[in-house]
Amino acid sequence: CSCLGVGINYGQIANNLPSPSRVAYLLKSLNISRMKLYDADPNVLVTFSHTNVDFIIGLGNEYLPNMTDPIKARNWLQQRVQPHLPQTRITCITMGNEVFKTYDHQLWSNLLPAMQTVYNALVDLGLDKQVTVTSAHSLDILSISFPPSAGSFRQDLREYLHGILNFHAEVKSPFLINAYPYFAYKDNPNEVPLDYVLFQPSQGTVDPITNLKYDNMLYAQVDAVYSAIKAMGHTDIKVRISETGWPSRGDDDEAGATPENAGLYNGNLLKRIEEKQSTPAKPNVPVDVYVFALFNENLKPGPASERNYGLYYPNGTPVYNIGVQGYLPGMVYTSPSTKIALSVVSNVLFIVIAYLISA
Repeated sequence: CSCLGVGINYGQIANNLPSPSRVAYLLKSLNISRMKLYDADPNVLVTFSHTNVDFIIGLGNEYLPNMTDPIKARNWLQQRVQPHLPQTRITCITMGNEVFKTYDHQLWSNLLPAMQTVYNALVDLGLDKQVTVTSAHSLDILSISFPPSAGSFRQDLREYLHGILNFHAEVKSPFLINAYPYFAYKDNPNEVPLDYVLFQPSQGTVDPITNLKYDNMLYAQVDAVYSAIKAMGHTDIKVRISETGWPSRGDDDEAGATPENAGLYNGNLLKRIEEKQSTPAKPNVPVDVYVFALFNENLKPGPASERNYGLYYPNGTPVYNIGVQGYLPGMVYTSPSTKIALSVVSNVLFIVIAYLISA
């Protein structure tokens, strides 16, 4: 398959997005066969039945307290997941998103029980071989990220992550991270070399402990997470990048948020994924990435960059060129012969109206 071996995040915090059926067409034209949602939107899941697109679906942070209840977890699966299987390929459920960014300790405590309860409900329903359970974390769960071999989790999170990692090892689900070299550059544009974060040729960095050379920041971030997991006693858990991307616009204080940089970041990343590249510390594990995001989302709160991560404008125009051409069909599906007929009719009408006016 000539698929881009990359997934895409389909964020929907916008009021001007194309219909799911048009999005399905766009994805097909891009050869993208993996998509991540932040909810379990039935309109999307129904539209994508029989399309061979693998879905990660999400349960928002607000659902976690309920999902620690086995009856509620089972009901949710029976109502929101089971009706779509197997015709829509749901492979994974993310429980919450960046939970440890919230500083809500109740939420922190609910995360693992919610993951376990939903997983147990999947087992009861006989779905655990098709659908796995995980959660996506921001990179600030790390207290040390450089050098990668010294990567370690924040002290205040270790008691929570300990159980979560045991869960991943047991059910063989991946550990997901949202990794954005853009943030490191934006926060420190004078210190962080732009070429290094954009996968451009650069002198890179060397891990003084392992002597491994890194030619880009994203791979160093992934290996730092592997090191942190290893420090907690696990070497059998895969790390996947559930979000990464680069904004094409930002506020005045958001250095580097340009269409050129976004095009370089995502274009260079896609090339590396096509080459099935691995990180220096995990040479046998190809990097697995979901790019953020498919469309610009006009209702996202926060700085301007938040509304400008899309590869596409909602009308289907690419925000910048990354070397892959997709096609978003128009609102009306018409065959070529219908189009000709319509244009003939409209021309005739135009002539008649012109004649009436002049008469």
